[in-house]
Amino acid sequence: MTLPRIVSREEWRTAREELLAKEKAATRARDALAAERRGLPMVEVDKEYVFESGDGKATLLDLFAGRHQLVVYHFMFAPEWDAGCRSCSAFLDQIGHLAHLRARGTEFAAVSRAPYTKILPFKARMGWTLPWYSSRESDFNYDFQASFGGDEPYERPGMSCFLREHDRVFHTYSTYERGLDGLGSTTTLLDLTALGRQEEWERPAGRASVLGAPAGSERIRYHDEYED
Repeated sequence: MTLPRIVSREEWRTAREELLAKEKAATRARDALAAERRGLPMVEVDKEYVFESGDGKATLLDLFAGRHQLVVYHFMFAPEWDAGCRSCSAFLDQIGHLAHLRARGTEFAAVSRAPYTKILPFKARMGWTLPWYSSRESDFNYDFQASFGGDEPYERPGMSCFLREHDRVFHTYSTYERGLDGLGSTTTLLDLTALGRQEEWERPAGRASVLGAPAGSERIRYHDEYED
């Protein structure tokens, strides 16, 4: 195994400061990219999709649970499989407490093509409590390019973001496979959405007060102190 060089504390500090300058530049570039993402146009979703959960049938609008935004994780779990994808399972394991997303008017849900009768026991095995729906009875996964048919059908992991305006639903963003690298925390998921972290410094301006609540970080509480 090749290990880092052994140096003095002074040499380490110099090297660390050089790297820090590059890390700060990367942070500024990431912020600029997130602003461009929030500037993307959106497309109205006028097709009816049917999902299944423990509460019965649901529409895409229902998946918002009354919130302004929805982040969907396209979990690879084909109808013929006996268990969900291992890599997708590792991804869901790192999702934090949803109260912090919900405090910013954003819901999170996993969606798979497997029937709910297979999803439910696997979800229990993994110990997850987050919402998970079956899209088996609709073209949702195919329309949002997480599943592909043809002679060699296959699945791929992905994330799609949606914005709600009253009863109208809009698709704002999707990313797949390596685009999921580094995602999983509350802030990284919010950075994918049209409203972002809802901080005053974010651009485009004017989206921090959409929910009629204090902006971004001023809204953070212990997860058991939020008012839904």
